[in-house]
Amino acid sequence: MKDNYIARRQKLMEGKPAPSMICIFSGHAPMRSLDESYPFTVDRNFYYLTGIDRENMILVLRKTLSGDVVESLYIEPYDEFWAKWVGGRMKAEEATAISGIQGIRDVGDFEGDFARIMEGSRGLGKYHVYLDLWRYQADQADTPAHTLAAKIQSRYPAVEIDEIFGDLAALRVAKEDCEIEEMKKAQEATRVAIEAMMHHAYPGINESELEGAFDFALMKQGVREHAFPSIVAGGGRATTLHYGENNQPVEDGQLVQIDLGAAVGHYCADISRAFPVNGKFTERQKELYNTVLEAQKIVMEAAKPGLTTRDLNQLVVDYYESRLDDLGLRVDGKTVHDYYYHSVSHNLGLDTHDISTERERVLQPGSVITVEPGLYVEAEAIGIRIENDILITEDGCIDLSAAIPKTVEEIEAIMAK
Repeated sequence: MKDNYIARRQKLMEGKPAPSMICIFSGHAPMRSLDESYPFTVDRNFYYLTGIDRENMILVLRKTLSGDVVESLYIEPYDEFWAKWVGGRMKAEEATAISGIQGIRDVGDFEGDFARIMEGSRGLGKYHVYLDLWRYQADQADTPAHTLAAKIQSRYPAVEIDEIFGDLAALRVAKEDCEIEEMKKAQEATRVAIEAMMHHAYPGINESELEGAFDFALMKQGVREHAFPSIVAGGGRATTLHYGENNQPVEDGQLVQIDLGAAVGHYCADISRAFPVNGKFTERQKELYNTVLEAQKIVMEAAKPGLTTRDLNQLVVDYYESRLDDLGLRVDGKTVHDYYYHSVSHNLGLDTHDISTERERVLQPGSVITVEPGLYVEAEAIGIRIENDILITEDGCIDLSAAIPKTVEEIEAIMAK
Protein backbone atom coordinates (compact mmCIF):
# COMPACT_ATOMS: atom_id res chain seq x y z
CA MET A 1 0.00 0.00 0.00
CA LYS A 2 2.86 2.40 0.71
CA ASP A 3 3.67 2.54 -3.00
CA ASN A 4 0.05 3.47 -3.73
CA TYR A 5 0.19 6.42 -1.34
CA ILE A 6 3.48 7.61 -2.86
CA ALA A 7 2.05 7.37 -6.39
CA ARG A 8 -1.10 9.26 -5.41
CA ARG A 9 0.90 12.13 -3.95
CA GLN A 10 3.11 12.27 -7.02
CA LYS A 11 0.08 12.41 -9.29
CA LEU A 12 -1.49 15.15 -7.19
CA MET A 13 1.63 17.29 -7.59
CA GLU A 14 1.75 16.87 -11.37
CA GLY A 15 1.25 20.16 -13.17
CA LYS A 16 1.41 22.29 -10.04
CA PRO A 17 3.37 25.53 -10.52
CA ALA A 18 6.70 26.21 -8.88
CA PRO A 19 6.83 27.39 -6.18
CA SER A 20 3.71 25.95 -4.56
CA MET A 21 2.44 23.97 -1.58
CA ILE A 22 -0.44 21.60 -0.79
CA CYS A 23 -1.60 21.28 2.84
CA ILE A 24 -4.00 18.50 3.88
CA PHE A 25 -5.11 18.15 7.51
CA SER A 26 -6.06 14.84 9.18
CA GLY A 27 -8.58 16.61 11.42
CA HIS A 28 -9.27 16.73 15.14
CA ALA A 29 -12.22 15.44 17.14
CA PRO A 30 -14.24 18.34 18.62
CA MET A 31 -15.04 18.35 22.33
CA ARG A 32 -18.48 17.10 23.27
CA SER A 33 -18.84 17.91 26.97
CA LEU A 34 -16.40 18.48 29.84
CA ASP A 35 -13.46 16.12 29.15
CA GLU A 36 -15.27 14.02 26.52
CA SER A 37 -14.70 14.49 22.79
CA TYR A 38 -16.67 13.17 19.85
CA PRO A 39 -15.26 10.04 18.17
CA PHE A 40 -12.49 10.95 15.76
CA THR A 41 -12.81 10.13 12.08
CA VAL A 42 -9.92 10.94 9.81
CA ASP A 43 -10.20 13.32 6.87
CA ARG A 44 -10.60 10.94 3.95
CA ASN A 45 -8.34 12.92 1.61
CA PHE A 46 -5.54 12.84 4.18
CA TYR A 47 -6.05 9.07 4.60
CA TYR A 48 -6.13 8.54 0.82
CA LEU A 49 -2.74 10.23 0.46
CA THR A 50 -0.98 8.79 3.54
CA GLY A 51 -2.78 5.66 4.78
CA ILE A 52 -2.56 7.08 8.32
CA ASP A 53 -5.61 7.19 10.57
CA ARG A 54 -4.54 9.60 13.30
CA GLU A 55 -5.71 13.05 14.34
CA ASN A 56 -3.82 16.33 14.53
CA MET A 57 -1.49 15.63 11.61
CA ILE A 58 -0.68 17.75 8.55
CA LEU A 59 0.54 16.60 5.15
CA VAL A 60 2.59 19.21 3.29
CA LEU A 61 3.67 18.72 -0.32
CA ARG A 62 5.91 21.45 -1.72
CA LYS A 63 7.25 22.15 -5.18
CA THR A 64 10.35 24.30 -5.01
CA LEU A 65 11.30 26.95 -7.54
CA SER A 66 13.57 24.42 -9.22
CA GLY A 67 10.68 21.95 -9.54
CA ASP A 68 11.77 19.51 -6.83
CA VAL A 69 9.00 18.00 -4.68
CA VAL A 70 9.50 17.98 -0.91
CA GLU A 71 7.17 15.91 1.31
CA SER A 72 6.65 16.59 5.01
CA LEU A 73 4.34 15.01 7.54
CA TYR A 74 3.70 16.88 10.78
CA ILE A 75 2.73 14.61 13.68
CA GLU A 76 2.27 14.86 17.42
CA PRO A 77 5.44 13.93 19.35
CA TYR A 78 5.45 10.67 21.25
CA ASP A 79 4.52 11.22 24.91
CA GLU A 80 5.21 8.53 27.50
CA PHE A 81 2.70 9.98 29.99
CA TRP A 82 -0.22 10.01 27.56
CA ALA A 83 0.77 6.59 26.27
CA LYS A 84 -0.21 5.19 29.69
CA TRP A 85 -3.62 6.85 29.54
CA VAL A 86 -4.83 6.64 25.94
CA GLY A 87 -2.15 4.71 24.07
CA GLY A 88 1.00 5.80 22.32
CA ARG A 89 1.05 8.38 19.58
CA MET A 90 2.52 7.32 16.29
CA LYS A 91 6.29 7.43 16.13
CA ALA A 92 8.19 8.91 13.21
CA GLU A 93 9.40 5.55 11.92
CA GLU A 94 5.85 4.17 11.97
CA ALA A 95 4.55 7.14 9.98
CA THR A 96 7.28 6.67 7.39
CA ALA A 97 6.67 2.92 7.16
CA ILE A 98 2.97 3.46 6.39
CA SER A 99 3.10 6.55 4.18
CA GLY A 100 6.54 6.46 2.62
CA ILE A 101 7.17 10.05 3.73
CA GLN A 102 10.71 10.56 5.00
CA GLY A 103 10.35 14.11 6.30
CA ILE A 104 8.58 13.72 9.66
CA ARG A 105 8.21 16.89 11.72
CA ASP A 106 6.65 17.90 15.06
CA VAL A 107 3.17 19.34 14.44
CA GLY A 108 4.13 22.19 16.77
CA ASP A 109 6.70 23.30 14.20
CA PHE A 110 4.19 23.74 11.38
CA GLU A 111 3.38 27.42 11.88
CA GLY A 112 7.03 28.41 12.18
CA ASP A 113 8.01 26.34 9.14
CA PHE A 114 5.14 27.79 7.13
CA ALA A 115 6.13 31.35 8.04
CA ARG A 116 9.75 30.72 7.01
CA ILE A 117 8.66 29.31 3.66
CA MET A 118 6.38 32.27 3.01
CA GLU A 119 9.06 34.79 3.98
CA GLY A 120 11.65 32.98 1.89
CA SER A 121 9.38 33.05 -1.18
CA ARG A 122 9.50 36.84 -1.54
CA GLY A 123 10.79 37.87 -4.92
CA LEU A 124 10.36 34.37 -6.39
CA GLY A 125 7.10 35.12 -8.15
CA LYS A 126 3.55 34.17 -7.24
CA TYR A 127 3.43 31.50 -4.52
CA HIS A 128 0.44 29.10 -4.64
CA VAL A 129 -0.99 27.35 -1.58
CA TYR A 130 -3.54 24.61 -2.34
CA LEU A 131 -6.14 23.78 0.32
CA ASP A 132 -9.32 21.72 0.48
CA LEU A 133 -11.84 24.51 1.12
CA TRP A 134 -14.99 22.66 0.05
CA ARG A 135 -18.08 23.07 2.26
CA TYR A 136 -21.24 20.99 2.27
CA GLN A 137 -23.16 23.78 3.99
CA ALA A 138 -22.32 27.47 3.90
CA ASP A 139 -22.64 27.87 7.68
CA GLN A 140 -20.71 24.77 8.78
CA ALA A 141 -17.76 25.21 11.11
CA ASP A 142 -14.40 26.16 9.68
CA THR A 143 -11.93 23.36 9.07
CA PRO A 144 -8.19 23.78 9.76
CA ALA A 145 -7.84 24.53 6.04
CA HIS A 146 -10.27 27.46 6.31
CA THR A 147 -8.39 28.76 9.36
CA LEU A 148 -5.08 28.58 7.51
CA ALA A 149 -6.59 30.29 4.47
CA ALA A 150 -7.75 33.19 6.66
CA LYS A 151 -4.26 33.54 8.18
CA ILE A 152 -2.66 33.56 4.75
CA GLN A 153 -5.04 36.24 3.50
CA SER A 154 -4.29 38.36 6.55
CA ARG A 155 -0.51 37.88 6.80
CA TYR A 156 0.54 37.10 3.23
CA PRO A 157 -1.98 38.78 0.91
CA ALA A 158 0.28 38.29 -2.13
CA VAL A 159 0.06 34.50 -1.81
CA GLU A 160 -2.42 32.80 -4.17
CA ILE A 161 -4.84 30.42 -2.40
CA ASP A 162 -6.13 27.65 -4.68
CA GLU A 163 -8.75 24.94 -4.20
CA ILE A 164 -7.48 21.34 -4.35
CA PHE A 165 -10.89 19.64 -4.02
CA GLY A 166 -11.36 19.07 -7.76
CA ASP A 167 -7.93 17.47 -8.15
CA LEU A 168 -8.62 15.11 -5.25
CA ALA A 169 -12.01 14.19 -6.69
CA ALA A 170 -10.43 13.36 -10.03
CA LEU A 171 -7.89 11.11 -8.29
CA ARG A 172 -10.38 9.30 -6.08
CA VAL A 173 -13.18 8.64 -8.55
CA ALA A 174 -11.52 5.64 -10.26
CA LYS A 175 -10.73 2.98 -7.68
CA GLU A 176 -7.50 1.01 -7.60
CA ASP A 177 -7.49 -2.78 -7.18
CA CYS A 178 -6.53 -2.49 -3.50
CA GLU A 179 -9.51 -0.20 -2.90
CA ILE A 180 -11.90 -2.58 -4.65
CA GLU A 181 -10.68 -5.41 -2.43
CA GLU A 182 -11.52 -3.42 0.71
CA MET A 183 -14.95 -2.60 -0.70
CA LYS A 184 -15.58 -6.28 -1.42
CA LYS A 185 -14.77 -7.08 2.20
CA ALA A 186 -17.29 -4.44 3.30
CA GLN A 187 -19.89 -6.01 1.01
CA GLU A 188 -19.37 -9.46 2.48
CA ALA A 189 -19.50 -8.22 6.06
CA THR A 190 -22.73 -6.39 5.23
CA ARG A 191 -24.24 -9.50 3.59
CA VAL A 192 -23.62 -11.63 6.67
CA ALA A 193 -25.10 -9.00 8.96
CA ILE A 194 -28.19 -8.39 6.80
CA GLU A 195 -28.95 -12.11 6.73
CA ALA A 196 -28.55 -12.24 10.51
CA MET A 197 -31.00 -9.34 10.82
CA MET A 198 -33.53 -11.11 8.59
CA HIS A 199 -33.21 -14.31 10.66
CA HIS A 200 -33.85 -12.31 13.81
CA ALA A 201 -37.00 -10.51 12.59
CA TYR A 202 -40.46 -11.26 13.96
CA PRO A 203 -43.78 -9.34 14.15
CA GLY A 204 -43.73 -6.70 16.84
CA ILE A 205 -39.94 -6.42 17.02
CA ASN A 206 -38.58 -2.96 17.67
CA GLU A 207 -36.51 -1.33 14.95
CA SER A 208 -33.72 -0.83 17.48
CA GLU A 209 -33.51 -4.57 18.11
CA LEU A 210 -33.16 -5.19 14.38
CA GLU A 211 -30.44 -2.57 14.22
CA GLY A 212 -28.75 -4.27 17.16
CA ALA A 213 -28.85 -7.64 15.37
CA PHE A 214 -27.06 -6.06 12.42
CA ASP A 215 -24.47 -4.39 14.63
CA PHE A 216 -23.81 -7.57 16.60
CA ALA A 217 -23.34 -9.59 13.40
CA LEU A 218 -20.78 -7.07 12.18
CA MET A 219 -18.87 -7.15 15.45
CA LYS A 220 -18.80 -10.95 15.40
CA GLN A 221 -16.84 -10.53 12.17
CA GLY A 222 -14.45 -8.06 13.81
CA VAL A 223 -16.01 -5.10 11.96
CA ARG A 224 -16.76 -2.07 14.13
CA GLU A 225 -17.04 0.68 11.53
CA HIS A 226 -20.29 1.62 9.83
CA ALA A 227 -20.36 3.46 6.51
CA PHE A 228 -23.09 5.74 7.96
CA PRO A 229 -25.78 5.61 10.68
CA SER A 230 -28.14 2.74 9.89
CA ILE A 231 -31.72 3.32 8.76
CA VAL A 232 -34.22 0.72 9.98
CA ALA A 233 -37.75 1.86 9.18
CA GLY A 234 -40.95 -0.15 9.58
CA GLY A 235 -44.18 0.46 7.69
CA GLY A 236 -44.96 4.05 6.72
CA ARG A 237 -41.79 5.35 8.34
CA ALA A 238 -39.94 3.95 5.33
CA THR A 239 -41.38 6.74 3.18
CA THR A 240 -39.04 9.15 5.01
CA LEU A 241 -35.76 8.72 3.14
CA HIS A 242 -33.40 9.45 6.01
CA TYR A 243 -35.51 8.20 8.90
CA GLY A 244 -33.12 7.76 11.79
CA GLU A 245 -35.01 7.20 15.05
CA ASN A 246 -35.02 3.39 14.69
CA ASN A 247 -37.09 2.98 17.85
CA GLN A 248 -40.62 1.90 16.86
CA PRO A 249 -42.23 -1.56 16.75
CA VAL A 250 -42.76 -3.17 13.35
CA GLU A 251 -46.21 -4.72 13.17
CA ASP A 252 -47.26 -7.97 11.55
CA GLY A 253 -47.72 -7.50 7.80
CA GLN A 254 -45.41 -4.50 7.53
CA LEU A 255 -42.23 -4.21 5.51
CA VAL A 256 -38.93 -3.19 7.07
CA GLN A 257 -36.83 -0.84 4.97
CA ILE A 258 -33.12 -0.94 5.79
CA ASP A 259 -30.34 1.27 4.44
CA LEU A 260 -26.98 0.44 6.00
CA GLY A 261 -23.49 -0.81 5.40
CA ALA A 262 -20.19 -1.83 6.90
CA ALA A 263 -16.91 -0.04 6.25
CA VAL A 264 -13.58 -1.87 6.06
CA GLY A 265 -10.44 0.24 6.07
CA HIS A 266 -12.87 3.17 5.76
CA TYR A 267 -14.13 1.82 2.41
CA CYS A 268 -17.91 1.72 2.42
CA ALA A 269 -20.74 -0.58 1.46
CA ASP A 270 -24.14 1.07 1.01
CA ILE A 271 -27.00 -1.43 0.80
CA SER A 272 -30.77 -1.04 0.95
CA ARG A 273 -33.29 -3.84 1.23
CA ALA A 274 -36.96 -4.17 2.17
CA PHE A 275 -38.29 -7.34 3.76
CA PRO A 276 -41.53 -8.45 5.46
CA VAL A 277 -41.14 -8.62 9.22
CA ASN A 278 -43.25 -11.82 9.29
CA GLY A 279 -41.26 -13.46 6.49
CA LYS A 280 -43.91 -13.32 3.74
CA PHE A 281 -44.61 -10.56 1.22
CA THR A 282 -48.24 -9.74 0.50
CA GLU A 283 -49.28 -9.69 -3.16
CA ARG A 284 -49.32 -5.88 -3.16
CA GLN A 285 -45.91 -5.71 -1.53
CA LYS A 286 -44.58 -8.15 -4.14
CA GLU A 287 -46.02 -6.04 -6.95
CA LEU A 288 -44.34 -2.86 -5.76
CA TYR A 289 -41.13 -4.62 -4.74
CA ASN A 290 -40.67 -6.32 -8.10
CA THR A 291 -41.28 -3.03 -9.86
CA VAL A 292 -38.38 -1.48 -7.96
CA LEU A 293 -36.27 -4.57 -8.60
CA GLU A 294 -36.93 -4.31 -12.34
CA ALA A 295 -35.95 -0.64 -12.31
CA GLN A 296 -32.65 -1.60 -10.69
CA LYS A 297 -32.08 -4.30 -13.31
CA ILE A 298 -32.68 -1.80 -16.12
CA VAL A 299 -30.10 0.59 -14.69
CA MET A 300 -27.50 -2.10 -14.06
CA GLU A 301 -27.84 -3.45 -17.59
CA ALA A 302 -27.36 0.05 -19.02
CA ALA A 303 -24.56 1.35 -16.79
CA LYS A 304 -21.29 1.87 -18.68
CA PRO A 305 -18.59 4.50 -19.22
CA GLY A 306 -19.72 7.74 -20.82
CA LEU A 307 -23.16 7.81 -19.21
CA THR A 308 -23.97 10.06 -16.29
CA THR A 309 -25.90 9.34 -13.12
CA ARG A 310 -28.55 11.67 -14.53
CA ASP A 311 -28.88 9.38 -17.56
CA LEU A 312 -29.32 6.40 -15.28
CA ASN A 313 -31.91 8.17 -13.17
CA GLN A 314 -33.96 9.02 -16.26
CA LEU A 315 -34.18 5.30 -17.05
CA VAL A 316 -35.88 4.77 -13.69
CA VAL A 317 -38.29 7.66 -14.18
CA ASP A 318 -39.23 6.44 -17.67
CA TYR A 319 -39.82 2.89 -16.45
CA TYR A 320 -41.93 4.04 -13.51
CA GLU A 321 -43.94 6.24 -15.85
CA SER A 322 -44.77 3.16 -17.93
CA ARG A 323 -45.94 1.29 -14.81
CA LEU A 324 -47.87 3.98 -12.95
CA ASP A 325 -51.30 3.01 -14.33
CA ASP A 326 -50.79 -0.72 -13.82
CA LEU A 327 -49.83 -0.07 -10.21
CA GLY A 328 -52.88 2.09 -9.61
CA LEU A 329 -50.72 5.06 -8.59
CA ARG A 330 -51.83 7.64 -11.15
CA VAL A 331 -54.43 9.13 -8.80
CA ASP A 332 -55.26 12.67 -7.68
CA GLY A 333 -52.89 14.14 -10.26
CA LYS A 334 -49.87 12.33 -8.82
CA THR A 335 -46.79 11.74 -10.95
CA VAL A 336 -43.69 9.56 -10.70
CA HIS A 337 -41.99 12.23 -8.61
CA ASP A 338 -44.63 11.88 -5.89
CA TYR A 339 -43.49 8.29 -5.35
CA TYR A 340 -39.79 8.55 -6.21
CA TYR A 341 -38.02 11.66 -4.98
CA HIS A 342 -34.29 10.97 -5.00
CA SER A 343 -31.67 10.05 -7.58
CA VAL A 344 -30.70 6.50 -8.43
CA SER A 345 -26.93 6.76 -7.96
CA HIS A 346 -24.05 8.39 -6.16
CA ASN A 347 -20.33 7.70 -6.02
CA LEU A 348 -19.10 5.33 -3.30
CA GLY A 349 -15.69 4.84 -1.76
CA LEU A 350 -13.95 6.22 1.32
CA ASP A 351 -17.10 8.28 1.84
CA THR A 352 -20.63 6.93 1.44
CA HIS A 353 -21.46 9.87 -0.81
CA ASP A 354 -17.99 9.83 -2.24
CA ILE A 355 -16.08 12.87 -3.40
CA SER A 356 -17.01 14.04 -6.90
CA THR A 357 -17.56 17.09 -9.05
CA GLU A 358 -19.81 17.52 -12.07
CA ARG A 359 -16.89 16.40 -14.26
CA GLU A 360 -16.59 13.13 -12.36
CA ARG A 361 -20.29 12.35 -12.63
CA VAL A 362 -19.57 10.96 -16.10
CA LEU A 363 -19.01 7.27 -15.47
CA GLN A 364 -15.54 5.94 -16.15
CA PRO A 365 -13.90 2.55 -15.66
CA GLY A 366 -13.06 2.09 -12.01
CA SER A 367 -15.95 4.21 -10.73
CA VAL A 368 -18.04 2.62 -8.00
CA ILE A 369 -21.62 3.87 -7.74
CA THR A 370 -24.82 2.85 -6.02
CA VAL A 371 -27.95 1.77 -7.88
CA GLU A 372 -30.89 2.50 -5.60
CA PRO A 373 -34.33 2.97 -7.16
CA GLY A 374 -37.21 3.31 -4.74
CA LEU A 375 -40.99 3.63 -4.52
CA TYR A 376 -42.67 5.35 -1.58
CA VAL A 377 -46.44 5.04 -1.31
CA GLU A 378 -47.35 6.96 1.79
CA ALA A 379 -51.08 6.22 1.48
CA GLU A 380 -50.33 2.49 1.77
CA ALA A 381 -47.57 2.87 4.41
CA ILE A 382 -45.08 1.21 2.07
CA GLY A 383 -41.56 2.39 1.30
CA ILE A 384 -39.24 0.24 -0.79
CA ARG A 385 -35.66 0.95 -1.83
CA ILE A 386 -33.33 -1.69 -3.26
CA GLU A 387 -29.68 -0.66 -3.41
CA ASN A 388 -26.66 -2.47 -4.78
CA ASP A 389 -23.15 -1.14 -5.41
CA ILE A 390 -21.58 -1.59 -8.84
CA LEU A 391 -18.11 -1.22 -10.33
CA ILE A 392 -18.01 0.40 -13.77
CA THR A 393 -15.87 -1.58 -16.21
CA GLU A 394 -14.67 -0.87 -19.76
CA ASP A 395 -17.95 -2.01 -21.30
CA GLY A 396 -20.49 -2.32 -18.49
CA CYS A 397 -20.47 -3.00 -14.78
CA ILE A 398 -19.88 -5.63 -12.10
CA ASP A 399 -22.38 -6.00 -9.26
CA LEU A 400 -20.30 -5.94 -6.07
CA SER A 401 -23.43 -6.72 -4.04
CA ALA A 402 -24.56 -9.72 -6.07
CA ALA A 403 -24.25 -12.10 -3.10
CA ILE A 404 -26.63 -10.09 -0.91
CA PRO A 405 -30.15 -11.58 -1.22
CA LYS A 406 -32.66 -9.29 -2.91
CA THR A 407 -35.36 -11.22 -4.78
CA VAL A 408 -38.66 -12.01 -3.11
CA GLU A 409 -37.86 -15.71 -3.24
CA GLU A 410 -34.37 -15.31 -1.75
CA ILE A 411 -35.58 -13.14 1.10
CA GLU A 412 -38.52 -15.39 1.98
CA ALA A 413 -36.25 -18.45 1.91
CA ILE A 414 -33.78 -16.87 4.33
CA MET A 415 -36.53 -15.77 6.69
CA ALA A 416 -38.14 -19.21 6.61
CA LYS A 417 -35.04 -20.86 8.06
